[in-house]
Amino acid sequence: MDLFGGDTDAEDLETPLLRGHENKTKKAPACCSSRYGLALLSCFGFFVAYTLRVNLSVALVDMLNNTHQSITNHSSSVCPAHDTPPRPVHNLTASVYNWDSETQGWILGSFFYGYITTQVLGGYLASRFGAKWVLGLGILVTVIFTLLTPVAADLGAGFLIAVRVVEGIGEGVTYPAMYTMWASWAPPLERSRLFTITYIGANLGTVVTLPLSGEICFYLDWTYVFYVFGTVGLVWFVLWAFLVSDTPNTHPRISEKERLYINDSLKHELSSSTNIPWRAIVTSRPLWAIVVAHFSFNWTFYTLLTLLPTYMNDVLGFSIQHNGILSALPYLGSGFSALISGQLADYLRETRLYRTTIVRKIFNTVGTIGPAVFLVAAGYTGCNYTLAVAFLTICTSLGGAASVGFNVNHLDIAPSYAGILLAITNSFGTLPGMVGPVIARSLTKHNTIKEWQFVFYIAAAINVVGAAIYAFFGQGTVQPWAVPTIPNARKIEEEVKLQPRAKPESSDC
Repeated sequence: MDLFGGDTDAEDLETPLLRGHENKTKKAPACCSSRYGLALLSCFGFFVAYTLRVNLSVALVDMLNNTHQSITNHSSSVCPAHDTPPRPVHNLTASVYNWDSETQGWILGSFFYGYITTQVLGGYLASRFGAKWVLGLGILVTVIFTLLTPVAADLGAGFLIAVRVVEGIGEGVTYPAMYTMWASWAPPLERSRLFTITYIGANLGTVVTLPLSGEICFYLDWTYVFYVFGTVGLVWFVLWAFLVSDTPNTHPRISEKERLYINDSLKHELSSSTNIPWRAIVTSRPLWAIVVAHFSFNWTFYTLLTLLPTYMNDVLGFSIQHNGILSALPYLGSGFSALISGQLADYLRETRLYRTTIVRKIFNTVGTIGPAVFLVAAGYTGCNYTLAVAFLTICTSLGGAASVGFNVNHLDIAPSYAGILLAITNSFGTLPGMVGPVIARSLTKHNTIKEWQFVFYIAAAINVVGAAIYAFFGQGTVQPWAVPTIPNARKIEEEVKLQPRAKPESSDC
């Protein structure tokens, strides 16, 4: 078996995507198109989802009783604190809590206990009833309970954990639903581009939330973090409800040219069968390669996502104001990396220079091995703040390349069931979010540099193993159990002909 090929790559080389049929349809312009309008709105949606997911990571630093923390968490290895400007005089009315490191770990990980429960359900509901409302209502639930977070915290750690679990339940449907929607909207040769536009919403949400949460905590208090981002979430839900449709055929403003382009490019891939081939799915080797890659990538991602503000504060000595800005730098790099990777990956596939399988494996290897190297290196920078932040930024930036590796690969191997596949892999990928913060905080009770080095070593080792397994067993072609029947292709063509013809000049502009 070719390490960067696979045992079905001969077909991928001869017919890189859809048996060459896409060349028969004239490509619809991207400017002002409905598919790119969907990409921007979904980007905003994942921006909201991640603001609600990560705001607690920064707010938690300000929610703790600093006197209690200084007594329970101390070490001569912690870097000296930076000189920071004094806090402005304002009314500090928000409560603070005496939660030890173990309780903090459970609070940070609780979101994922709810998140894992609705993955498969979200994929199933989206494929059965449509992705628009599944995704929209899922984020709305998270918004509502985010607004209730300050009340829950005052009631106790147990109530806060319960609220975070419910938030996770709401967000658990988002990725499976979005994959289901892109299966109906994304032409194969634009998958990487469209997907990465959606994907960078998560990075942008993290980039904006971390520094802005720090500023809100600094000038107001931590409760406003949840009120501000909750309100932004409500605005997104209104836009999503009125501007998005499940498929091109149900979109009221799509041009006829674009609708025909999308439907024709997908007619040989999408299956109309309502019977999900569960047995074939769960025994698929390429799927399990994605599962391992997803799990390993998320271990590092969630470790940094939930604990980077704590590391910045307790080890590197940055205040809450500096904390958010510096914690956001890695995710800014990741967003740019994902965007560039998406453009480059689709270019390589469009020019037929490389098989889809090879493209996916190359980007996945860069996006997992690179972060492993720089994460370990960051643990040996000591109190060199500049070098530590630089290595962590490079680590997360390189991880953005994986967005067009294993992440998009769900759509390659089974576009009709992409939401279901993502639900399965993301269920396994959620486990690091559940146990990672708990394990990391249990290993860093004294916040010494040596303790954090061990945490980084664990994440790096898991990344390397995941990258190797995906490189050997991943594939880039539609699997036999996911190939639609010929009658289905004819059915789609008939449905396209029966649709009311939209005005060619109509657009989302």
